[in-house]
Amino acid sequence: MGDHVAASRTARSGGMIDRMRAAFGGRQSTPGAPRILGDRAVVAGGSIAGTLAARVLSDWYREVVVVDRDEVLGVTGMRKGASHAVHAHGLHARGYLILSDLFPGLLDDAKELGLPVRDFGLMRWYFNARPIARTETGLLSVAGNRPVLENYLRSRVAGLPNVTYRQHADVLGLVATADRGRVTGVRIQERTPGSPEQRLDADLVVDATGRGSRLPVWLAELGYERPVEERMTIGLAYTTRTYRRRPGTFDGPVAINPVASPEHPRGAFFGQTATGDFRLSLTGILGDHPPTDPAGFEEYVRTLPVADIHQAVRDADPTGDAVSFTFPASVWRHYERLTRFPAGLAVLGDAVCSFNPVYGQGMTAAAMQVTALRRFLDGQSAADGRSYLRDVARQMRHPWQLSTRTDLDFPGVGPRSLPIRLHNAYLVRLQYAMTKDPEVTRAYMRVAGLVDPPRTLWRLPLLVRVLRLARDMPATAPVPAPAPVPAPAPLSPTVAASAPSSVPAASVRPPATGAGDEPAGPVDAGQRAGS
Repeated sequence: MGDHVAASRTARSGGMIDRMRAAFGGRQSTPGAPRILGDRAVVAGGSIAGTLAARVLSDWYREVVVVDRDEVLGVTGMRKGASHAVHAHGLHARGYLILSDLFPGLLDDAKELGLPVRDFGLMRWYFNARPIARTETGLLSVAGNRPVLENYLRSRVAGLPNVTYRQHADVLGLVATADRGRVTGVRIQERTPGSPEQRLDADLVVDATGRGSRLPVWLAELGYERPVEERMTIGLAYTTRTYRRRPGTFDGPVAINPVASPEHPRGAFFGQTATGDFRLSLTGILGDHPPTDPAGFEEYVRTLPVADIHQAVRDADPTGDAVSFTFPASVWRHYERLTRFPAGLAVLGDAVCSFNPVYGQGMTAAAMQVTALRRFLDGQSAADGRSYLRDVARQMRHPWQLSTRTDLDFPGVGPRSLPIRLHNAYLVRLQYAMTKDPEVTRAYMRVAGLVDPPRTLWRLPLLVRVLRLARDMPATAPVPAPAPVPAPAPLSPTVAASAPSSVPAASVRPPATGAGDEPAGPVDAGQRAGS
C-alpha cells in the first residue's frame, strides 16, 4: 500500500475525526458573527504559531494585526526569521485534526499543493536499525515543504477581512497601564532606516516570536519575575540537501526515517518535497554534526543503517548546496509558575516551549496551544491570564515528556533517574515489539502523533504483549554494514596500461548486508514518530 491516504478512507474515518476534534478542544467551524471581545489584538510573530493565533483571534476581535520583522506574505522559501524551515517538517496527526477544523478543506488543498499526506503507520520507520511492522492507523500526517504549508495557512489568514500583516517591523517592547497590571499595546519600528518608533494599541497582545522571544526581558522591565527555564542540552544539528528525483528510484511516494538511537546516533528523514524532488535531512547530536561539503555529506549518508537512502542519492543530481541548522537545547519557559502575570497578554509557540525538532512536534504543539487560547477566549476571564498559561502547560506536558525522556537515553545528554532508565528500557522493548506486531505499532503511533498520552503505552494488556514479544530481543541492536563505497570510474586504456596490477585489500569492500539492505520500495515493516 502506498504512503498517500485515499480521500475515501478519510471520509470513512470522519466520525472518528469529529470525536477526536471534540476531545482536543476543537469545534466544527460554523458561520455567524463572532463574539466580540475587543477592538484590536496584536500578534508578535507571523510564523506558524502567530498565524494560528491570528486565525483564532479573528473570531473575537474586530481587528487583528500580525507584526513580523521579515517579509512573510507570499514567501514559499527559506527566510531569515525561519532558517530551520528548509529542513524536514511534519504536521502530526493531532495537529492535522486541529488545523483541519480551523482551515476547512486542508486535506484537499495540501494534496493540490503537492504536500505529501501520509498515514503515520505506513511510513518506513526504523528504530535501532530495525524496520517496524507498518500498518494503517488512520492518523494523517502532512509532510514535505514547511514554507509551502506555512504560506498556505498565512495566505488564508491574511485573506480574512479583519486581519492585517505588518511586515518588516520589529516589536521593541510592551506598553502597559500606569500600575503595570495590564498590557495595552506594543512599541514597533519599521526596519526602513530612519523609521520612527510607533505605538500600536491593543486589547490583547500575543507573543509568538519563537525561541528568541524577549518576553522574559519585557516582563522584568514591567516589574514581573522572569519565568523559570527548564533546559535539556542536546547539541543537535540538521543538515539538509534536496535532490532531483531520478525515474525509477522508488515505486511511489516514499518516506524513509531511520531514527537515531544510542547504538545508531546518526538519523535521517528522507522524503518527497512539494515539487516531487527528494529532501534528505541528516541529524546528529552532541557534536557529531552532519557536514555540509558534498563528500562529507555523502559519507555521513553512507553510515546510516538504511542503505536505501544512500543508493537513492549517491548518483542523484543535487538542486542546491547542503544547509545546516543547529539546535543547542530543548527549552520550556514555565510561565504557568509565575505568581503574577499582566492582563491583556498571552504567549505561545516556541516562545513557551521548543522541543528537539527530530520528533517533529513543533507545529503540532503550536496548534495544541492555540486550542488553549481558543478555550481562554471562549470563557474569557481576561482579568487573569494565568488560567490560560496553566492550560498551555497541561498541553505541553506530554510532548515534553515524550521528547526529553527519549533524549535522556543518549549518554551525555543528562543524568538519568531510575524511573527514566526503566521507561527507556521498556521503550526499547516496545520498539522491538513493533517489528513483529502492527497492533504495537498502532499504539505507539497514536502517542507519537500526540493523539494519546504516553501513559497509554503502559496499559497492562499492551505491557504484557510487549514483554512477551521482546523475550528474544538481542542484547544489542543490529549493526548493518555501511553502504558500499561507489566503485571508481573505469580507467582509460592508456592509464590502465600503466596502473598497478593489484588493488590494496583495504580498498575492496564486500556488498553491504543486514537490516539496512532491503530492496527499495514497499516493505513489510517501517520506524518511529518524528517528522
